[in-house]
Amino acid sequence: MQTKPLLSILILCSFVSQGLNSFAQETKLKRNVLLIMTDDCNVDLGCYGHPLVQTPNIDKLAQSGTRFEKAYCQYPVCNPSRASMMTGLFPNQTGVISNAENFRHQLPNVVTLPQMFRNQGYWSGRVGKIYHYGVPLQIGEDGMDDAASWDTVVNPRGVDREVHDQIHTLQKGKFGGTLSWLNLPSKAEDHTDGIAAVEAIKLLEKHHPDKTDQPFFLAVGFYRPHTPYVAPPEFFERYPLDKITPVMEVEGDRDDIPVAAQMDRPKQRDLTLKQRKEIIQAYYASITLMDQQVGKVVDAVDRLGLRDNTTIVFVSDHGYHLGAHGLWQKGDLFEGSCHVPMVICDPDMPAGKSSSSLAGLIDIYPTLGELADVSVPKHVLGQSLVPILKDETATVNDHVFTMTVSRAKWTHKEFTKKKVKGYSIRSSRYRYTQWGGGEFGHEMYDYESDPDELTNLADLPAHADAVKDMQSRLNSAMKYGQ
Repeated sequence: MQTKPLLSILILCSFVSQGLNSFAQETKLKRNVLLIMTDDCNVDLGCYGHPLVQTPNIDKLAQSGTRFEKAYCQYPVCNPSRASMMTGLFPNQTGVISNAENFRHQLPNVVTLPQMFRNQGYWSGRVGKIYHYGVPLQIGEDGMDDAASWDTVVNPRGVDREVHDQIHTLQKGKFGGTLSWLNLPSKAEDHTDGIAAVEAIKLLEKHHPDKTDQPFFLAVGFYRPHTPYVAPPEFFERYPLDKITPVMEVEGDRDDIPVAAQMDRPKQRDLTLKQRKEIIQAYYASITLMDQQVGKVVDAVDRLGLRDNTTIVFVSDHGYHLGAHGLWQKGDLFEGSCHVPMVICDPDMPAGKSSSSLAGLIDIYPTLGELADVSVPKHVLGQSLVPILKDETATVNDHVFTMTVSRAKWTHKEFTKKKVKGYSIRSSRYRYTQWGGGEFGHEMYDYESDPDELTNLADLPAHADAVKDMQSRLNSAMKYGQ
């Protein structure tokens, strides 16, 4: 007579057990996130079609996800760009428009991207540069890090930080803000980025969800190819000087460019052909050094069986000039400085895709939130790129907004005491830029007919309608830009 009640109890226990197992599996299967960020890296990469630069690991990563052809930063300088990306807000809203400010001063309670994950049960860790560090002097330190964002931080410091007395530089005693380089007899694993890769792998092993029953958000920030471009000989040897053809300034190119846009750095327009080749060689060597470390970290994700439940993002904080318009490095509002590499790999999304849809670094925050199915704070202004990950032809942005403050004061006395802001809008075809609300000039370039930005169309009557349209888009974007 006890058979039926006993059977019912057994069945009930079975359902409860299955439910608990299902809950545990769901907890374990919460999506992990690996954010890999490089510093001052332009799109001179194999997967972006560069014929010389060797980036086999980034190329392989791109084949497993979506490569964004038209991704842009919101400010082409390290600290403002990173603060914008990590808060989901535009630079003027964060209060960070130089490398000196901290976004917490203006937004003490803002929830950052890693905080979003921490607040919802994730372990959050950082290795290397994610928020701003002054490179190279602050390598190995916290710099302007945000303690509220992380459970664990690692500040690697390698042999590249110890050889400043050997570095070639255009300005004696300066390495971060000017062109500087060194072919250093050494091993890759002894460099800061090599150490960062090892430390990142240790954290992946330690915080593997099978061991901790907790999903992770791990941000790995590599320093290269930021100046000084320091790498071992094996990486320099991949770029023989006779294979490097520097971009030279085109005669008359600057005739129609506003002075505010001509942000030259000291001595950089006077480089010899030999110097240009050596600098570019060192920059590319640094990229390939960084690429090798990216490969080590991603390989560890595969070895640990994490790929099927981990979203991986590879991105740079902004682009980088190597001579176009006579400009080097960053800070301006030309394509070379604003355009960034961006690759997003998610196990639930199609692989091997390339999208020409517009994207901004500000869009990474909501994208990762949606992919991980966590609640995104209401303050976030970016657009989720998930529709593009599902269908590379989809569109989520009509334009992408970028701003900067002119540094033309370096070579033009009239800018010495002025902070002239430049606001720029990039559509699928054009870029339109205003300096000081137009008081200091404006620019428009058509990338279909003029990919090198040699002709400023802003004041040409034949393009008045296009200029008017882009001005309207810029005015619309300015509600967030000012």
